[in-house]
Amino acid sequence: MKILTVAIPNHHFFQWVNQLEEAGYEVYWFDITDSGPSSQKIPWVTQIKGWRLRYDFPLRSRVKKYFPKTYKYIQKLNENAVDIAFAKALKTINPDIIHCFEMQLSGLPIYSIIKDINVPLIYSSWGSDLYSYESLGMSNSEVNNFLGRVGFLVTDCNRDKEIARQNGFKGHFLGVFPGNGGLSIKEQSSIATSSRKNIIIKGYDDGVGQALVVLKALEIVPYDVLKTFKIIIYSADKIVEKYVNNATFFKNLEVRLYPRYRFIDNEELLIMMGESAIHIASSLSDGMPNALLEAMAMGAFPIQSNPGGATQEVITDGENGFLIKNPLDTIEIAHHIEAALVNEGLRTRAQKMNTTFIQDHYSRSTLQPQIIALYKEVYYKQLS
Repeated sequence: MKILTVAIPNHHFFQWVNQLEEAGYEVYWFDITDSGPSSQKIPWVTQIKGWRLRYDFPLRSRVKKYFPKTYKYIQKLNENAVDIAFAKALKTINPDIIHCFEMQLSGLPIYSIIKDINVPLIYSSWGSDLYSYESLGMSNSEVNNFLGRVGFLVTDCNRDKEIARQNGFKGHFLGVFPGNGGLSIKEQSSIATSSRKNIIIKGYDDGVGQALVVLKALEIVPYDVLKTFKIIIYSADKIVEKYVNNATFFKNLEVRLYPRYRFIDNEELLIMMGESAIHIASSLSDGMPNALLEAMAMGAFPIQSNPGGATQEVITDGENGFLIKNPLDTIEIAHHIEAALVNEGLRTRAQKMNTTFIQDHYSRSTLQPQIIALYKEVYYKQLS
């Protein structure tokens, strides 16, 4: 069986695809961005790269840097269109299945090619892709047309299955799976609650992510509650870095910042989560956040926003975490932070609940056979 995947270069995509390595499938990846060299994270996959430029002329990088207007004009003539490049790959590979990861980034750019062919199409919805498609710049007609072509749907939360049905999807639902295909539980998840001395925060503040609100909420929490904890902010946008560096409040605390666009190894992040008392992430829109599931797996008490009701599929408010009802309310978030930090018993109970829950429902070893099998299900449904 030949599977042609279409996706951006993304850690979660690589993790998903690597589950198929020993499944006996021929797997291809069309890098929709054509960015960078072949990925060493999926070396066994046939990677379709280098399709964008007609001619990689000498000193191209220098022209791009020093003469951007000239470079932009040249590139209009020198770049292949993504749909034409995909059509060529499609003809060469002749796949049995096409699997598209995200609609906006990977599906719509190739829709003109896939809309009239009979190859089964799987679409994996991640994050805000369905929940907030209008704010991402997708029109109702684009979404309805694309979902009408999708034969098989995978989502990262139950919420998005219903949204897809309301917007033109009439195909077969394959199930809810995390975007990365599943989590491997690490030993650090068993660190005792009393030994956890980090507060870890997702640092996105890009109009959707609301890290600044979280930081302002921290400033409301009594200093005596925070003083024994180290604050870790990962994937921090520049506005977050600037705020922390300029705020007097944070100068009295131990703070470690990891900028958003500087690579941090996922294993390192998991270790930090496994040493953290709480994990805080707040946004106006999302699907089922992989970072939330990872934090739960590693035993950190989750304080998480709940756009569209996705997060409440895994968190019961006040039992195994706190749901942020209003991501813009610093008082609410500050209350959640203080309540979690002072109640070690709550965090201990939640840690046991969450690590067991993730092991039962999101373990990679459990989900991998199901993911391998879903491609066979699609293949044989097409034949019948």
